[in-house]
Amino acid sequence: MATLTHPGLRARSRDQAFDRLRGDPAYQAFWLLRVGFTVAPVVFGLDKFFNLLVTWPVYLSPEFNDLIPGSGQTAMYIVGVVEIVAGLAVLLRPRFGAYLVAAWLGGITLNLLVLGEHYDIALRDFGLMLAALTLARLALAADARLPRREASR
Repeated sequence: MATLTHPGLRARSRDQAFDRLRGDPAYQAFWLLRVGFTVAPVVFGLDKFFNLLVTWPVYLSPEFNDLIPGSGQTAMYIVGVVEIVAGLAVLLRPRFGAYLVAAWLGGITLNLLVLGEHYDIALRDFGLMLAALTLARLALAADARLPRREASR
């Protein structure tokens, strides 16, 4: 048997979400992190193809470069695609995407430690990994408190 959604329910749910955004600091933190972890990976991922911000292959350790066929730039193309996908995953499914971004940042941190340089960036990426894990936890809480759609008969 098919159920129908009350026409005003969607508007009420949207209004409730805006009210939460105005008054719930945890929900505000969730959205700040969600936007940040959507935009940053997509921007950095796109830049892997253009090297406008930095020449990305210099951050790739030889040990990891040897595992990937092709040049360091080829590896950066792969990295760019993964980062774009991770950013879009945060946008569409933050509970999953945040863990994907956290794992990716853990890998970047490990790569930089193996490289033996850029410890400042490794520490920054470790902090970002913790923020991505925080986003995952906040996404779980945001899901639990979202107004549920009710079916009318």
